[in-house]
Amino acid sequence: MITVHHLETSRSQRILWLLEELGLPYELKVYQRDKATRLAPAELKKIHPLGKSPVITDGDEVIAESGAIIEYLVETYGGQATGELAHLQPAGGTPAYRQCRFWMHYAEGSLMNWLVMKLVFMSIPTQPMPFFVKPIARTLCAKVQEKLIDPNLATALAFMETHLSSHAWFAGDHITMADFQMSFAVEAALSRTGNAASVGHLAAYRDRMVARPAYQRAIAKGGPVVMGA
Repeated sequence: MITVHHLETSRSQRILWLLEELGLPYELKVYQRDKATRLAPAELKKIHPLGKSPVITDGDEVIAESGAIIEYLVETYGGQATGELAHLQPAGGTPAYRQCRFWMHYAEGSLMNWLVMKLVFMSIPTQPMPFFVKPIARTLCAKVQEKLIDPNLATALAFMETHLSSHAWFAGDHITMADFQMSFAVEAALSRTGNAASVGHLAAYRDRMVARPAYQRAIAKGGPVVMGA
């Protein structure tokens, strides 16, 4: 039996969505973030030394990292998938395969770095600090966002928007592993940048994604995807 160790408002929502799409039975163990720090609880280190989520167990296997988990589930259980799920792992050497691999890496290798920084610099001015420090922190964080974070996120949004103007899913005409890996980043990007109206294709992609019954079942079980500042 697969067990998903799921941290609230985290990347592990991707794993729940994939499991629901595949119709695989699994046990869900939900962990709450520390109310003060918003960090994962220490109990997760009993499952994996990094103490992060997502992490799954499947028999004797303990697998961490979203991309590795998605690849494991698709390689182990996705072979019997039919219909629109038959292309979760595109055939090697095809354009869809190369696109799938690119977006699998892009999600965490490039995009999430800026989204995490955005969340951090939005959050700093709201933290307890001496009253005379708060204006300095607010000004500094605003400058970092304006000069560094927001331009890089704007580039990322434009890149995804252009790509999705000619692709139904990230790797092409069919849903693949890449869509599960990108799902959290897409939700976070639209939530933290606040300009969904300017990226209509990306917003439409998100709407197609969240309209899927399996996605809705995952949300019902795991809770909201992203947290605000």
